[in-house]
Amino acid sequence: MMSKNKPGFTLIELMAVIVILGILATIVAINVSPFLQRANLEKIRADLSQVEKALELYNFNEMRYPTTEQGLEALVKPHTELKRPYLYPENGYINSVPLDPWGREYFYLFPGQQSKKYDIYSLGADGLEGGVGDNADIGNWISGS
Repeated sequence: MMSKNKPGFTLIELMAVIVILGILATIVAINVSPFLQRANLEKIRADLSQVEKALELYNFNEMRYPTTEQGLEALVKPHTELKRPYLYPENGYINSVPLDPWGREYFYLFPGQQSKKYDIYSLGADGLEGGVGDNADIGNWISGS
């Protein structure tokens, strides 16, 4: 008697396809990674620019920057310590405080430790101080502000 072979793939064929897909995924990841790093840096620069403009307008109206305790939320909602509450824009200085590329809030310090006026920064991908590459701290002192 002759046995009938069922159509389909052998285990070796499936393993070969999985290995090829793994190699292709590695090549794509290596080639896309620098673009993601650049995109993250550009998002941070755009966010810092937006927040810095709002802080300068706040300073112009209030004759001072928000304190560290008031934070960047002072640009979104008025607080009780405003010197000139009548100058506070109806919709705030910005609509909302942006998040860094990793979904965390930016840190704000006044007076600044890294720059002359104030520090606005992200702790990078790892969320910890220091680091290199994607994990490096990035702030307004780096963007040239």
